[in-house]
Amino acid sequence: MAKGLVLYYSRSGNTKAMANAIADAMQKAGLSTKCKSVTDTNVNELLDADAIVVGSPTYYGRAAAPIAALFDESVSKHGKLDGKVGAAFSSSANIGGGNETTICEINNMMLIHGMVVQGDPQGDHYGPVSIGKPDERVLNQCARRGQRIAELTQKLFE
Repeated sequence: MAKGLVLYYSRSGNTKAMANAIADAMQKAGLSTKCKSVTDTNVNELLDADAIVVGSPTYYGRAAAPIAALFDESVSKHGKLDGKVGAAFSSSANIGGGNETTICEINNMMLIHGMVVQGDPQGDHYGPVSIGKPDERVLNQCARRGQRIAELTQKLFE
């Protein structure tokens, strides 16, 4: 049975709320999914998941240091994440705060690992974004992304 993993870093709780919404949608779509803080995650846990979703607040247009550190450490697993499904999401303090650059940075790291990153022709194309606390629009985008990730993962791994 395929498995999902949603990792996040959150200081204010905004990114955590998004992570929980994505993980809940993945679960509802039938994909067994864990949701946890990156600070409580060992890089070896990436190997056990078929879908890995990573969320970060935006700091200076890029991912938070704990997210970057996980990917730096993941170099030791290079080649072992090939073919897994990947996705990203982000929150920031304001419009133009770097959400998309943060998501693209995470997606780029996943692509270098050989992961499959699926865009979305509707809504938040690169991944869900929130300006401040996630509102109904953001939570709907998170649910949509979680469902799409679950469906793709199940097609590829079940």
